[in-house]
Amino acid sequence: MNIDSKELDQILKALDRQIGLEGGEQVSLVVIGGAALNALGLISRTTMDVDVLGEIMETGKGVKIRKINDFPDFLKRAIEKVQRDFGLQDNWFNLGPASQLDLGLPSGFESRLIRKNYGKYLSVYFPSRWDLIHLKFFASIDRNSYHVQDLLNLKPTEKEIESAARWVLTQDVSQEFRLLTKNFLKKIGYEQVAEKL
Repeated sequence: MNIDSKELDQILKALDRQIGLEGGEQVSLVVIGGAALNALGLISRTTMDVDVLGEIMETGKGVKIRKINDFPDFLKRAIEKVQRDFGLQDNWFNLGPASQLDLGLPSGFESRLIRKNYGKYLSVYFPSRWDLIHLKFFASIDRNSYHVQDLLNLKPTEKEIESAARWVLTQDVSQEFRLLTKNFLKKIGYEQVAEKL
């Protein structure tokens, strides 16, 4: 089943209820990708899954994202029940992008997170549009896929694209990747930004 923004809201509220039924506790997670674009109303398209970057830790100075390798058992059971109830695919709620935390995030990422509560137990933090442009740019460079369309649908300014390009070059410092990045910028109509790199 493909998930649109209305269904995403229903599914995450259902997940909150199931966490309660499983005797779970408060869960705060960071979600990126198509689910984030939908939840924030930035793009209207369906997605097949919910990509979890990590969990949120409250600190005296705000929030920090912590990498997790697995969901707690009560959350796994809740995820399975929601999958069954809504006819979702296996791995519909996953930690696929967690390795991005090892590579690093755009500066100030955590301070720009947008929180949404889905009930008593589940809080989801979504990246800002600025940060989603950066992440989508990185995902688009060597793929001609829906990531590119998402990036273009966000209608980034030259300043936003330049910031995203400079950030992705910190993710892979090879000359080959720099060339790939510059070629991609030209392909999507940002030749002037490519010349600056």
